[in-house]
Amino acid sequence: MKTLTLFRHAKSGWDAPVDRDFDRPINARGTKGARLIGKYLASKGWRFDYVISSPAVRCTETLDVLWEGYGEILHPNWDRRIYLASGATLLDVVQDLPDSVSSVLMCGHNPGLEDLILMLVPDQKGDALRDAVEDKFPTAAVAELQFDIDHWADANTNKARFTRLIRPRDLDPNLGPAMDRPGD
Repeated sequence: MKTLTLFRHAKSGWDAPVDRDFDRPINARGTKGARLIGKYLASKGWRFDYVISSPAVRCTETLDVLWEGYGEILHPNWDRRIYLASGATLLDVVQDLPDSVSSVLMCGHNPGLEDLILMLVPDQKGDALRDAVEDKFPTAAVAELQFDIDHWADANTNKARFTRLIRPRDLDPNLGPAMDRPGD
C-alpha cells in the first residue's frame, strides 16, 4: 500500500515585486491557510516518510509555514520537475519515488496537481471528492490518494482511491470562495 498526499502551495501574492514567477511568495492569507492545514494534519495524525516539492519560493514558504502548524519539520527533496509541471510529468515524478517509502507528501502547483488527481482517480458517478477537485483544487488544499501497489512505478491512471480532501475553507469559512482573488 502506498499513500500519496498532494498539497497545493498556499495562496501567493501577485502584487509582490518579483522578476520571475518562480520567486513569487505566499501572502498573509496563504500563511494562515498553510498553518491551519499543518495543525489539522498533526491533530489527525497524518504522517509522511518522504516529502518532495517544487523548489519555487511559494512552495518553500508554504512548507515552512505548514511545519509551524504541524509541529515538526520534515526536510523535503526539491525536484524542479514539479515546478509548473503537467499531470503527466507529475506522474513521472511519482513513478520515480523510492519504493522504500510508503507515505509521500508532494507540494506543487496547479493545474498539474489537479490534473494528476483526475488522471489517477477513476471517474465514477457520485465520487464527491473527485467531483470537488474537478470543480477546483484550491490553494493550500490537501488530497490523499491510496494505491494498492508495492512499487511506485506501478502508480498509474485510474489506479488510486481518493480517501481524503481538506481545504482551508473546510477549517475556516473565512478562507472560502467569497474571498478568492487573483493569486490562487
